[in-house]
Amino acid sequence: MSSQHTIDRQALVRRHNVEQRSLDPRSPVSVGNGEFCFTVDLTGLQTLPAEYPVGAPPGTLLGTQSQWGWHSIPADEEYSLAGSTVLYDSARGPVPYLDMVGDIVDGRETKASRAETWLRVNPHRLDLGRIGFAWEDPAGAPRPLTAADVVDPVQILDLWTGTVTSTFSLRGHPVRVITACHPDRDQIGLIVESPALQHGLVVTFAFPYGSEAWHDAADWNRPAAHTTTLAGPAGTLDGFQHWTVDRDLDGSGYQVTVSGKDLRLDQSGGHELLLRAASGQDVLDLAVQFTSTGQGECILRSSGGAPSTGTGTAVAQASRDHWPKFWQSGGAVELHGTPDPRAAELERRIVLSQYLTAINCAGSLPPQETGLVCNSWRGRFHLEMHWWHAAHFAHWNRTELLLPGLRWYRTILESARQTAKAQGFDGVRWPKQVGPDGRESPSPIGTFLIWQQPHPIHLAELAYRAVPSRELLEEFSEIVFETAEFMASFAHPTARGFELGPPLIPAQESYEAIRGTVANPTFELAYWQWALRTANTWRERLGLPGCPDWQAVADGMVRPRTVNGVYAAIDIEPFTIRTDHPSMLCALGVLPQTGLIDPEIMRATLADVLATWDWDSTWGWDYPVMAMTAARLEDPETAVDALLQEAGKNTVLPNGHNRQTDSLPLYLPGNGGLLATVALMAAGWDGGPDRHAPGFPASWTVAWEGLVPAP
Repeated sequence: MSSQHTIDRQALVRRHNVEQRSLDPRSPVSVGNGEFCFTVDLTGLQTLPAEYPVGAPPGTLLGTQSQWGWHSIPADEEYSLAGSTVLYDSARGPVPYLDMVGDIVDGRETKASRAETWLRVNPHRLDLGRIGFAWEDPAGAPRPLTAADVVDPVQILDLWTGTVTSTFSLRGHPVRVITACHPDRDQIGLIVESPALQHGLVVTFAFPYGSEAWHDAADWNRPAAHTTTLAGPAGTLDGFQHWTVDRDLDGSGYQVTVSGKDLRLDQSGGHELLLRAASGQDVLDLAVQFTSTGQGECILRSSGGAPSTGTGTAVAQASRDHWPKFWQSGGAVELHGTPDPRAAELERRIVLSQYLTAINCAGSLPPQETGLVCNSWRGRFHLEMHWWHAAHFAHWNRTELLLPGLRWYRTILESARQTAKAQGFDGVRWPKQVGPDGRESPSPIGTFLIWQQPHPIHLAELAYRAVPSRELLEEFSEIVFETAEFMASFAHPTARGFELGPPLIPAQESYEAIRGTVANPTFELAYWQWALRTANTWRERLGLPGCPDWQAVADGMVRPRTVNGVYAAIDIEPFTIRTDHPSMLCALGVLPQTGLIDPEIMRATLADVLATWDWDSTWGWDYPVMAMTAARLEDPETAVDALLQEAGKNTVLPNGHNRQTDSLPLYLPGNGGLLATVALMAAGWDGGPDRHAPGFPASWTVAWEGLVPAP
């Protein structure tokens, strides 16, 4: 049954507030603004980092990260990518590809050269600092708290206001903490109310060195490698006390500004500070801002805003003003009243995914897979994942959150152009695993992927569909057109038509060992055709003639191979390995209908995947993939089943994060993929069924508003 009533957005959002009454080591909550994020434990601070481990040796989920906070460990010598460049045979003759002397096993470098290791781990994203509670003993020394010290905890993340309220008892004293992030500055607000502030409760600040570890952004074992200098209090500024903390790590500099009233802040160690309430005060009301002062060779997209002062109360109020505007803008989907018991869980995932992607994926750089919570792949971002992080912003009519990351591609146009030129291609070839400078990483997989190439065209098209304007066309036309130039020149003509590869690795990365011979993956063939036609549509919108070469390649793409009535992953044996991503499904699901794909063969392919795939090897966005394919095939029951399939990699924690493994404890492509899928299922797509919420079963009560239909 359909429903088109006006949605009470505050009721919708708040019924999915995150409430926790015991310590869940997998599920801390965060406050943030897309450029900066602060993740907290049950105390509302980062008091218990060891209780929230990630990876081995363990790091912590309790991170403080920003888009500008990057670090490189000084190299022993000047390292170059040249030592990892290998010639591969192609239809055009030998082509240089950045490969590896070593290998990647379970995400870790094995037998890599010193140059490869350094180039893969630098620059890495920084943990900017840790703020937590401690108990000051009679001698004035702060003693760490333990989980056992925190009695009767209750924590609520109020999604409507973006604030976290944590209450607990500590050594017989009640404690109440409010945590918030300023919407426009890299600044957190903290309000601590407790008589314990007069009996030994203090707040500690600690600052680490940068880490080369895969999952950990902080190295606490190199105190001599960096400096922390406290200055202040500098009287009052805007009526507040304020201190500045200058940080320097090999030229990656930043400043921390601590401000408030009735505070006492002292440097208690080389990289530690101790904050106490003034005598007689049982309230701490402070703001802490992080600001870049220099990041070495990294290219900055934001700096945290100009240093400013204030109080936690002011920051919390700014958050309370901002988040209702966010929730009242853009799209909304309500499933309340649906008899299917799974509807409440799906609605929870939808609401929480909007919050999590807004604070982690809406910044000025493409996101890393774990956003701004903790590091994965050392904080470097994977451009083939950018669509999964960000496409939904356009579908949900929040295009302003997509555009900053899309603009970043302009900053690496020249290096991407040089990559294409070195390989004999036109246009720009986008890298795979990078930091903000856009420099590719040595890899036996990443540089052979091609499915990230059409993403900027796809993202730009979704942005235009949401906000059609000539200004947007002109702003992103160079990115779109240069991408299309590469794609057209990469496809090579044969007697069969235009083909892709070898060498290459498809989105399904199971074919690394045969990358030198892989050709014509099903998804990429369809993506090439659709994106080249879309690029020509952009030319027409701008009053320019279409490009005949782009049209010829799009029209002449070879058809994907079928084996036993289903689409194969690739065009050579073994045709399909049933592990990792079932990416052939993306050819009709992520993409609309193209001339290359037969819907009935795709229907058989979906059934084959559902019956035979190795689910343990999948990843979080594979379930949205299957749901999108089912929805476009007008099979809404299967779409819902796929989206909510019980599988380890489809786990969604109480905090809304899509857990994958111990070393990948959250996975934002899963959240973004879910939102893109729900928008497709609710708002439909061009040429789709003419009924309300066509991707949902008719028995579901679905209300939606403000969404943009998919292509």
